[in-house]
Amino acid sequence: MRLAIAILNWNGKSWLEKFLPSLIKYSQQAEIYVIDNASTDDSVTWISENYPKVKQVLNRENFGFAGGYNEGLKEICADIYCLLNSDVEVTENWTGPILDLFKKDESIAAIQPKILDFNNRNKFEFAGAGGGLIDNLGYPYCRGREFETIEEDKGQYNDIAEIFWASGCALFIRAKDFWNEKGFDERFFAHQEEIDLCWRLKNDGRKIYYCGQSTVYHVGGGTLKKQNPQKTYLNFRNNLSMMLKNLPSNKLYLIFFRFCLDGIAGIYMMFKDGFSHTWAIVRSHFGFYRQFGETLKRRQKHQIKVYYQTKWLIFKHFLK
Repeated sequence: MRLAIAILNWNGKSWLEKFLPSLIKYSQQAEIYVIDNASTDDSVTWISENYPKVKQVLNRENFGFAGGYNEGLKEICADIYCLLNSDVEVTENWTGPILDLFKKDESIAAIQPKILDFNNRNKFEFAGAGGGLIDNLGYPYCRGREFETIEEDKGQYNDIAEIFWASGCALFIRAKDFWNEKGFDERFFAHQEEIDLCWRLKNDGRKIYYCGQSTVYHVGGGTLKKQNPQKTYLNFRNNLSMMLKNLPSNKLYLIFFRFCLDGIAGIYMMFKDGFSHTWAIVRSHFGFYRQFGETLKRRQKHQIKVYYQTKWLIFKHFLK
C-alpha cells in the first residue's frame, strides 16, 4: 500500500525546519512531498539543499488549502494520501496502525490520528482532537473538544471509532476516494473543506475513522492565526455553504436558524474579539449568498438523513 505524505507549504520554512527531520525519521515507508503554494520565502531552495530526497511539487500560485492540495496531488501517485500540516510533530510508528486499519476495511475512505496540543502536550488540540463530529445545526465539534472547551488526554480516546469528519491537519485518505469526490471544494480556500469532503464521502456510503493508536502533536494557527478576522470569515461562510451542499432537503430550513445564531455570535464576538470579527461574520453571509447558485449545483443526488451525532449542541454547551 503506497503512502504519500504531502505537506502543503506557504512561506513555512520555519515549520519545515522544526518538524521535517522527525517526519523523515518516523516515516521510512512513505514518500514525502512538499506541495509549495507559491511561497515567497526560500522554502523551496532550503528543501532542495538540505533534504534533496523530499520531492517537491510547485504550484504556480497560492490556491489556498483546498485548491493547493487539489492542484498538488495531481502530481502524486499513491494509494493513500496523508495530508499533513507543516506545524505537526509526528511520533514513532504513527502510520502503521492507520495503514493496518485501511487494509482491514475497504469501506473506510479516511482516517485521522489522535491530535494533541504541541504546546500543552497532555491536552487535545482544537483542530481534530479525538475525531470530528457534527450537530444538527452544522456546528463541528470533536471528541475531546466542544467549541473552546478542550479535554485533557487521559486515554479516554485511545480507541478506534467511526467518526463524521477527519481533521485536515493530519488526514489520511484513499486516493481513489479523494478523486471520486473531485477533491476539496476549492471555493472554500481554507477551513472546513475537510468536513465538507467527509460529508460528501458519507453521502456516498463511505466511512470515516479515528485511530487512537496513532498520535501527532499540532501547533495550530501556523499559517492563519486564530485571532485573524479572515479566519472568522472563512469559517462562517464555509460552514453555511457546507450545510447548503450536504443537508438533506427536509433539513435545509435549519440554515435559517444558523443565520439567527450567527447574528448572536457577531454581537458576542464584538465584545470578545472586536468589531473586525463581527464585520467578518457579516461579510461571510454576503460571501455565502454570492456562492449560493453554484453551491446548489454541487449538491449530490443523495444525502444521508441522519448526519448528526447530537442535537442543538450550542444550547446544551452554553447552558451547561
